[in-house]
Amino acid sequence: MLLENGSMPSGHRSRYGGHMATVVLVHGAMHGGWAWSPVARILRSRGHEVHTPTLTGQGERRAGLTPEVGVQTHVDDLTELLWFEDLHDVVLVLHSYAGVLAGPVVERCAERLRQVVFAGAFTARPGQSLADVEPPAVAERYRELAAGDGDGWRVPATTAFLAQWAVTDPRLQAFVGPRLTDFPLKSVTDAVDYDPGPLLALPRVYLEHTAPPLPSLAASMAAALADGAAHRTIATGHDMMLADPDGTADLLGELL
Repeated sequence: MLLENGSMPSGHRSRYGGHMATVVLVHGAMHGGWAWSPVARILRSRGHEVHTPTLTGQGERRAGLTPEVGVQTHVDDLTELLWFEDLHDVVLVLHSYAGVLAGPVVERCAERLRQVVFAGAFTARPGQSLADVEPPAVAERYRELAAGDGDGWRVPATTAFLAQWAVTDPRLQAFVGPRLTDFPLKSVTDAVDYDPGPLLALPRVYLEHTAPPLPSLAASMAAALADGAAHRTIATGHDMMLADPDGTADLLGELL
């Protein structure tokens, strides 16, 4: 049954037997909405409404990368999407860097959200930046890369990151490598400022990738679990949505 605006009523069951959901899949640093496309296609085929926004300065929006792009820019990207598309009862799935955006986005849009899934994501409490929750040596390397080859304000995207993220399949390397985009250093160093109450009031799941894990995420996962997030695992490397789209879609489908 369709509503007058062409949408399905809330709670409508798909032909797969589960309830349809509205899902927003958000990519991490140096990626774009393209990274979630394989998973999005699977979830849509199962009857879910799926959005895969690309953050300012990333992916096909790389022309918008400027020294001014930072965490607030990306928070605005997501809150504007939720408002313009008038999305409600949303499952917000955040990968890697995007996890840092959770608190501010939920504070502004809690009434539109049902659940937050941290998919191999960094988490930042009020006053913390991505640089604060990364291991100090990793954060320093990003600053050095920006200073040496990024005009002081961007972290250059290189294929060296593929090894860091355990993207080992040659075909996947050939696809992902050329699509990585420089990342604004401001998004690494900007601290988030938000009331943690709305985020803690929502159901949260931390989706840990285990084959292999990314050591840089250990502190973020521990903080999320300490704050009451549920815990699930998937046997992939960091780019789970590209390494195993079917497994990632199946696991998200269970959460939906």
